[in-house]
Amino acid sequence: MTAQVCVLYFAKSVELTGVKQEDIVAVPTPISSLDLWSLLLQRHPRLSVLQDQVVLAVRQHYVAIGDQVVTLGDGDEVAVVPPLSGG
Repeated sequence: MTAQVCVLYFAKSVELTGVKQEDIVAVPTPISSLDLWSLLLQRHPRLSVLQDQVVLAVRQHYVAIGDQVVTLGDGDEVAVVPPLSGG
């Protein structure tokens, strides 16, 4: 199965992608958070600088990038949340 999701970018990720949000169609579901991140990296390779700091939020619930599996539905929001300060 696949889903169409709305990806929201925050803070540094907006600078890196040049967009605040975008719709992505045909996202496989269920999908691991790492595979979801990899899909976003394919679209926006510059996001790789955030690799070890970013978290994703799926339907407003934080998801660490790793083995956690998320099930997506059409219209779900996925947020890319980098660290809010410079460190």
